[in-house]
Amino acid sequence: MTRGKWLAALCLVPFAIFFIVFQIAPLLWVLVNSLESEEFGWGLANFSKIFSSKFYLQAIQHSLEISFWSSVFGIVIAVLGSYSLRRVDSRLRNFVNAFANMTSNFAGVPLAFAFIILLGFNGSITIMLKQAGIIEDFNLYSKTGLIILYTYFQIPLGVLLLYPAFDALREDWRESAELLGASGWQFWRHIGLPVLTPALLGTFVILLANALGAYATVYALTTGNFNVLPIRIAAMVSGDISLDPNLASALAVVLVALMTLVTIVHQLLLKRSYHVSR
Repeated sequence: MTRGKWLAALCLVPFAIFFIVFQIAPLLWVLVNSLESEEFGWGLANFSKIFSSKFYLQAIQHSLEISFWSSVFGIVIAVLGSYSLRRVDSRLRNFVNAFANMTSNFAGVPLAFAFIILLGFNGSITIMLKQAGIIEDFNLYSKTGLIILYTYFQIPLGVLLLYPAFDALREDWRESAELLGASGWQFWRHIGLPVLTPALLGTFVILLANALGAYATVYALTTGNFNVLPIRIAAMVSGDISLDPNLASALAVVLVALMTLVTIVHQLLLKRSYHVSR
């Protein structure tokens, strides 16, 4: 037993080193640098500048709005898609799962180019919708356009995460509920959704983090002209005019704090879920 424990601990050493070097150390470096200002020295000057500037507050607002709505739309579509796949017993299910796995990695410049071709000012779908009189104008490079773009790459990830969760729903539960006179809505309200709550909350947090940290796609689409947190952080680290790595570190800390807050809320809600309470 003792030898097995030591062997297991030894196997964890590479993971621990990797975690410390690539997770803990960069986070501590960002935190320390966020407290240093070239103008005021050590202190909270960078954070004061962020929360007193309408420009940076707008970046935070845009990031939260785009991430929230794309996660909501993405998880709703993913729930419907995952449940439908569970009800289909054919090769189509394997094909859709493989396609979702492939498209979940389709991001960055190729995704931005594809959306420009389809939904840009002169995109094929945009022109067809205008000719049909469905829309008068559509701006892919606006907040609404980015929400649609983000939702696209949220859906495959949501399907991959939620598809296994439906294994927790047993068919005999539905049959028993129907025998007792429960409707479909009552089954989902009292049995289905409580069972799926942990998976839904966990998936929503992952989608939110995925959207908050997205950079390559929005940069390739807007060439850095849309005000979101990842764009501002990158501009201050690699920009020629507004180079300020300390302020970029402070913005990164704000981004981490937002995700920490979301995770804490997720854990509080998870404690009231079906599996934890049982």
